[in-house]
Amino acid sequence: MRPSSNLWILTEERPKNEVLQMIFSYFAKNMNCGFLGQDLKIIPILNDKNQFTFTYEVKGFNCILVNHVYIKTVSGSSSFTDFLVFFQDELPDITDKPLYAIEETKTDDQESRNTGVYQRCSKFVFIENYYPDTPKVMLYALQINQKDAPTPTYIFGTRLLMTLGVDILGKKLDPDIFKPFSSIEEVIEAKNSMKRPPKGNVPILIDRRDDVIYISGRLYKSGGLSHDPNIGALSIIAAVLRKLGWDKRIVITCHGLEQSHVGKTNKFVQIANCLTIELDGLRVPYAQLPRDYWHYDLTGEKLGTIFLHIVVENFTEGYSIFENHAGCEKSYFQTGAGEKIPLAKYADRDAYKAGDKDQIVFIPDLVLLDTVETEIITIEGKKYKYMQNGIEELSGYDAFDEMYLKPYYPDYNIVRTVVLYGSKETQVFEVEVGFLLNEEGEMVLGIQAPNLFCRAIRNLLDYWRR
Repeated sequence: MRPSSNLWILTEERPKNEVLQMIFSYFAKNMNCGFLGQDLKIIPILNDKNQFTFTYEVKGFNCILVNHVYIKTVSGSSSFTDFLVFFQDELPDITDKPLYAIEETKTDDQESRNTGVYQRCSKFVFIENYYPDTPKVMLYALQINQKDAPTPTYIFGTRLLMTLGVDILGKKLDPDIFKPFSSIEEVIEAKNSMKRPPKGNVPILIDRRDDVIYISGRLYKSGGLSHDPNIGALSIIAAVLRKLGWDKRIVITCHGLEQSHVGKTNKFVQIANCLTIELDGLRVPYAQLPRDYWHYDLTGEKLGTIFLHIVVENFTEGYSIFENHAGCEKSYFQTGAGEKIPLAKYADRDAYKAGDKDQIVFIPDLVLLDTVETEIITIEGKKYKYMQNGIEELSGYDAFDEMYLKPYYPDYNIVRTVVLYGSKETQVFEVEVGFLLNEEGEMVLGIQAPNLFCRAIRNLLDYWRR
């Protein structure tokens, strides 16, 4: 058995207990050891000045191999997996090899066939350039029931992931259906036998001709190369073809792009360079990969909203009913009955398509429920230097209130506030600002901070005074 050490979890996401438990289970299974970890608490570590150290410790996970579990917020240089897990004593450095690279999603193909598998695929292709020997995991932290019969799109995409060596966690997979591809011919036959999309859409089809494999797929969207599901699909198809031995040309056709759309910093262009993928009729520019795959995040606005979210849920009775932290996966909205529902983008979709842009439903970064005060707190997160923008944006949540908060929580008072990160300020005087986490880790409550914020910070400080 390996000697004990620390687990370090580096992530762009807000760490969730259910996801941590799945990671711990995977670790214990791989290490062939038992563990206890059903009642987890995520604790912000404070220094002797009561300043946040920008490190969290997970309490409640007990394993003979693990001394401590620490969480740090990081930012990826490009297409970054949600979690890098390290097993070592010291704080990880970019030169250290992760124990696992994990991508997490709440989305099943019941909600979205493409988002549930394809949109994540490019991340596993991209990370091969930095950590080719690190085990990779696709983790489904489902919040809605898994679809009884998987769609052909999900089956095909999952088999591609398995061919690249990606483990699938959190879904029940029939081993007679879900297995790696064994040949290039099998990949081509499986893709081309799938049902075609509606007329007018470009199908993804694979055509092998002597020295060239042509793959059709639209990459143009919203004025550029930004069709994320197809970027993922075409990336992983090409990566699997290379892994199965194809060393000749791969050309993407029917992509809809012009030369001006193909920039050096686009993630698909970077992947195309690594896999030697061509774009029909265009020149793929040389794109140098970012030197580092990740770096510690000490500037992002989500440092403030994630900190407050974690403190509220671990030190009060309050909890989140919706989260959309900057750069993180958007959650479902939790109704008063505990049901999880996806949010609509438009109050009236037909009116929006007819040109009425006022139908867009603007959503906050975080919504917290205070059962003690019977209060819902709608939060806009911002960097300190954009405080005024955040204050102005508070007025834009009327449609969100009418569609979700008032119908599902009719007895709750609705409060809107701004949560900031940054600067060295130790006071905030704008009444619209509820909380500031500054660059030194100082926790500053606003002059009219919601009572939930006050209780959370008070209880955190009491914890460290024990």
